[in-house]
Amino acid sequence: MQREEAQIRAANKVTWIGALVNGLLGILKVVVGLFSHSAALIADGIHSLSDLFTDLLVIIILKISGKGPDEDHPWGHGHFETVGTAILGSILIAVAGAMAYDSVLKLAHLESQPIPEWPALAVAIFSVASKEWIYRYTLRVGKEVESELLIANAWHSRTDALSSIVVFVGVAGTMAGINWLDSAAAIAVAIMVAKIGWDLSWSSFQQLVDTALPSELIEKYKAQVISVEGIVSVHSFKTRAMGSKNLLELHIQVSSHISASEGHYIGDLACKQLLQNSEIGHIIYHIDTFDDENLESDKNPPVLPSRQEIIPLIDQCLARIDSNIAPYRVYLHYTKEQIDIELLFKAPLHDPLDPLKIDQQQLLDQIQAAFTESALGSEWVGEIYLATGILR
Repeated sequence: MQREEAQIRAANKVTWIGALVNGLLGILKVVVGLFSHSAALIADGIHSLSDLFTDLLVIIILKISGKGPDEDHPWGHGHFETVGTAILGSILIAVAGAMAYDSVLKLAHLESQPIPEWPALAVAIFSVASKEWIYRYTLRVGKEVESELLIANAWHSRTDALSSIVVFVGVAGTMAGINWLDSAAAIAVAIMVAKIGWDLSWSSFQQLVDTALPSELIEKYKAQVISVEGIVSVHSFKTRAMGSKNLLELHIQVSSHISASEGHYIGDLACKQLLQNSEIGHIIYHIDTFDDENLESDKNPPVLPSRQEIIPLIDQCLARIDSNIAPYRVYLHYTKEQIDIELLFKAPLHDPLDPLKIDQQQLLDQIQAAFTESALGSEWVGEIYLATGILR
């Protein structure tokens, strides 16, 4: 929890710094652009002010996505970060379209474009340096706190630096007499900005439709589960991402002859092993005694009797031998098509003072024979284990 709070604080700090830089740059570019007759610098100033808007959007979304699970959002608020990243990517695409459209209009009316003055060059250089610094700073923090939203915002800052480079080249080219250079370079940068926006949006949309994690990452997680002693196999392995966290759902196969408590203990060990990966946020696991991955598609799955049906059959068999014989514990070990039965009896089975007492092993053999001759000799019965004695 302390680590997550520290991550949120670091993310908020870098975003507020970026918002301040974008606000100041936006105002500076628009004002200088007006006095220097540079339409490109004015447009770039509007771009910086749009960055200010996205910075505020990031701060709001980070606050929401940082909340833990609640009644309305039992899985947490990680998808708010995903939605924010998708919106941010869409804004980049829209900005790229506006830049390209404006540049095409300028190419069509080159003769009417005013010649900008040198202050526009100075502001463009200052903007490139400032935006490159905030890009590197935001990207580093985004990777440290594992926030896709911060990384997306960092790339947004990089696009502003690229647009400022375009302004510099365009202003310098126009002042040198190459009137078309500004518009041509702006179109090239617009394509780059659109590509970044598309990549961010597409990645977020894949998260929102619960696309599985990369296969190499899934294989890594599977190998970690299999390494836990007592696990036979892992199947029905489902994965998805929510914000910066990965969510897993899996079936863990253990031996059919261990207790339920031991099976779940082994499952808990597997969870502890997986949670060593900091990017994993939540795990749901199911304990199996056989591979049931294709059981739902099986049109004629075996229908095995329940404990409520089996216990009366056991009692009937024992009553034929001796009405006083009753197991103190019955274990039913279910496999895919059969049930192994394990019966524990208190020793001795007969009163030692009873003169009719027979050999204990002989009595166990009689019980085994009675089971074989009864309904317990059916195909669904696997092995039958009989044992006597209590250690304590």
